[in-house]
Amino acid sequence: MIAGVDEAGRGPLAGPVVAAAVVLGPRGIVGLADSKKLSAAARERLAIAIRRDCLVGVGQASVEEIDRLNILQATMLAMTRAVAALGIAPREVLVDGNRLPDWHWPARAIIGGDATEPCISAASIIAKVTRDAIMLAADAAHPGYGWASNKGYGSAAHLAALQTLGPTLLHRRSFAPVRAACEKWQMVSD
Repeated sequence: MIAGVDEAGRGPLAGPVVAAAVVLGPRGIVGLADSKKLSAAARERLAIAIRRDCLVGVGQASVEEIDRLNILQATMLAMTRAVAALGIAPREVLVDGNRLPDWHWPARAIIGGDATEPCISAASIIAKVTRDAIMLAADAAHPGYGWASNKGYGSAAHLAALQTLGPTLLHRRSFAPVRAACEKWQMVSD
């Protein structure tokens, strides 16, 4: 009962941060790797197998929580929620990165763990696929920011849209480019 934990969405200007916790099933999953090294199609295919054959928990921290707590603490909150969502107490939790949330489960931080620990690779895939789906839905609700392709990251098109369209409720106001756009749009509305 070892759970792997990883997150997706620390760096974007918009959307929640999403974490996943995965306990691999007895058969394992063939083809696991760091989600960033896989194509979108491969991630989707693997996510289906992971959800079918493994124990999965997903947690999020909202844009409001990110702005209130800061992105690091919001990420730790999302990770805690993901492990709690497993519904079991894992014997150990392996977390990708160099920091651990303040929680009661025995845990180890592993730098580069998404490439070396299969349970963290699986969590990486679930977190990325889940967050990408959220941003695809957000793109449909808020056209013009390019979220279907940039997933909320600060691409040139996204930054230009922030200036011409202004920020949405999904934008992280504590992030400098969004804060600057908020100031600009506040002046325009005054």
